[in-house]
Amino acid sequence: MKSIQVMVVDDSAVVRQVLSSVLNAASGIEVCCAVADPLLAIERLKISWPDVIVLDVEMPRMDGITFLKKIMSERPTPVVICSTLTEKGAKTTMEALAAGAVSIITKPKLGLKQFIVDTSDDLVSAVKAASKANVRRLAVRAEAPVAVPQAKNSADVILSAASPKAMVQTTERVVAIGTSTGGTQALEEVLTALPRVCPGIVIVQHMPEKFTAAFAARLDSICQIRVKEAQNNDRVVPGQALIAPGGKHMVLKRSGAQYFVEVLDGPLVNRHRPSVDVLFRSVAKSAGANALGLIMTGMGDDGAAGMLEMKNAGARTVAQDEETCVVYGMPKEAVKRGAVDKILPIGVLHREIIQHGN
Repeated sequence: MKSIQVMVVDDSAVVRQVLSSVLNAASGIEVCCAVADPLLAIERLKISWPDVIVLDVEMPRMDGITFLKKIMSERPTPVVICSTLTEKGAKTTMEALAAGAVSIITKPKLGLKQFIVDTSDDLVSAVKAASKANVRRLAVRAEAPVAVPQAKNSADVILSAASPKAMVQTTERVVAIGTSTGGTQALEEVLTALPRVCPGIVIVQHMPEKFTAAFAARLDSICQIRVKEAQNNDRVVPGQALIAPGGKHMVLKRSGAQYFVEVLDGPLVNRHRPSVDVLFRSVAKSAGANALGLIMTGMGDDGAAGMLEMKNAGARTVAQDEETCVVYGMPKEAVKRGAVDKILPIGVLHREIIQHGN
């Protein structure tokens, strides 16, 4: 089986060396070249083209965003962004994701070498996920890296399963969305199509800590609905979407006829924090038939078990179809488990949300 060919573009010699070492040590991956800036990368691309590009966004001579846009317009290629854990870095990374990047790998300003070695599983998983990306979808629109720890917890470590009895319906409706690789572009497409009046929405997008606030702010600036990073005890109200903060789980709670969210710490679930399974289980418990669940593009199986719990509790459940997914992993697993009522292309998912509120 042919190895995934990777190009590393970063102005730090240390980063290039460490990233190359980690990737070359992984099964099925080979770094074909590592260069200091996009102009050198462009010269190498004239000789051979990689399967995946790992790209820094802040570089001399040409910045990563300009290079990314050039790549996506000329020959769409899966790109993993390697960004610093800073507010400025988060904002720039949002631009990169909007321009067609598949996912994010973070790096600190200090202790870089050890940090990258410690998080090598994240890097390898992100590159492997990117290699499977539907680049046609990326090009049309132009996440989150996939964390892989040693253990794979279920939602049991955060909250118990819903009882078989579905929640009694009220007039308050809620929409729960789960997504990962390719999800930043997918969420933009769905949320920007919504009118100002629609059911309250809760979202888990696999994304590193510090990046979800910038992502929510960007969506808020281009959507008719309000979009914000969730804070503890935020109410779920019509015309607003709450995005789980990176590094925290988010659960739906109910008080009378009203819904609100709790943001909490806890172990990784299904290899993620926030976890879609945790959110979906809480929706099954607190909303039942009042809920609509959407599972969208992403690698892995996070959300499949939770969506089945939602369906069993009386919720309507929808999966994004393979044709319009960047990575058809999470929806595929949900379909496989019998958790999905409908499979639909991304272009009509906003209609399901609107209809749920009527």
